[in-house]
Amino acid sequence: MSILIKNIELNKVKKDILIINNTISKIDIDINYKADKIIDGSRKAAVPGMTNGHTHAAMTLMRGYADDMPLMPWLQQKIWPLEANLTEEDVYWGAKLACLEMIKTGTTLMVDMYHHFPATAKAVDEMGIRGMLTFAGFDFNQPDKAARYKETVQHYLHTMSRYSNRLKFAMGPHAIYTVSTGLLKWIRDFASHNGLKIQSHLSETPGEVEESLKTFGKTPAQYLESIGFLDNDVSFAHCIYLSDEDIQILADHGCQVVHNPASNMKLASGNRFRFADIQKAGIPISIGTDGTSSGNNLDMYEAMKLAALNGKVAWNDPTLWTAEETFSCATEVAETLTGFKTGKIEEGYLADLCLVNLNVPEMVPNFNLVSNLVYSANGNVVDTVICDGKVLMENRLVPGEQEIMENAALAAEKLVSSLHKD
Repeated sequence: MSILIKNIELNKVKKDILIINNTISKIDIDINYKADKIIDGSRKAAVPGMTNGHTHAAMTLMRGYADDMPLMPWLQQKIWPLEANLTEEDVYWGAKLACLEMIKTGTTLMVDMYHHFPATAKAVDEMGIRGMLTFAGFDFNQPDKAARYKETVQHYLHTMSRYSNRLKFAMGPHAIYTVSTGLLKWIRDFASHNGLKIQSHLSETPGEVEESLKTFGKTPAQYLESIGFLDNDVSFAHCIYLSDEDIQILADHGCQVVHNPASNMKLASGNRFRFADIQKAGIPISIGTDGTSSGNNLDMYEAMKLAALNGKVAWNDPTLWTAEETFSCATEVAETLTGFKTGKIEEGYLADLCLVNLNVPEMVPNFNLVSNLVYSANGNVVDTVICDGKVLMENRLVPGEQEIMENAALAAEKLVSSLHKD
């Protein structure tokens, strides 16, 4: 399969982009090639597909279900009881809806952490996007739960051959307050032995840090270092309450962090993400939406804008989170975060890219494309999405989108009613 995109704006210059199979084969002016599909790029710009660095895809079923609550009551009173009733069918349709929303808003790669891993993997595989997918780990210091998790993880890893190479399995211990020291050490060893990446939540609230100091006599980052958990294959979501020492610890071990501005702001977890200090320490920073029960949508263009604007006002510094830095966090960092060779439109990179419509009011004038994308646009400016060399959306149409929305809505209604029936 080959695709030739003609006359597209790329880095302020009109170019042609030739895709052969799943790779960007050539970028040049006026490429002469008899491609299977030719796309007219006039009045459009080519940009990398967005990377959603941290989400819980199937939580689309809980969008708007439990708003305006603090984090721990939200989890304990609303989310965890509802999740206890989730079926594989529920997660399948919730993840399909998430993939649809991400395609419609220009995301081609997500890092997911959730339950019923096979359902999410099946949905992502069918929808055609790329995913680093984790099976959420909880044991609440209960040995029987830890044993079941270990057994299940090993089984899931052995089933990965049934899916496309667009999917990678990764480890997803939820947090230090839901996963025992013993299970964290086992996850660390299992990931190292099998070459797997790890993502977890870290220092999301003051309460988490205070509880860690009380229980372990250390901050969450210090505790994880003390048990040998940290390495360059680990990324952490949130990381709002990091001390200077914590930042240096993460930097020393080559860890990455994922900022989730919408969720942090909505749950009032905190708005002073230490972008400048983390960046100065050399820690790669990605951006995520978190789940739609806390961030409400999966639009990475909105997430970029929130990250940049909140960072500026939180630290009273308009030079923080420049448009170029923000865009890089949502695209180029993908390769470090996930290991997929994506996030750039360059020859030899995976063909994961979007065509953005320049012929809409919010993109005019086009003095600075990246500035428009970060500060002015939302995901609706995305016209065409290509992932792994296949067109997933063209002229803003995704095959089967109505069926996905209807089935996901039905699944959500049944899930909520199952919790509240007498």
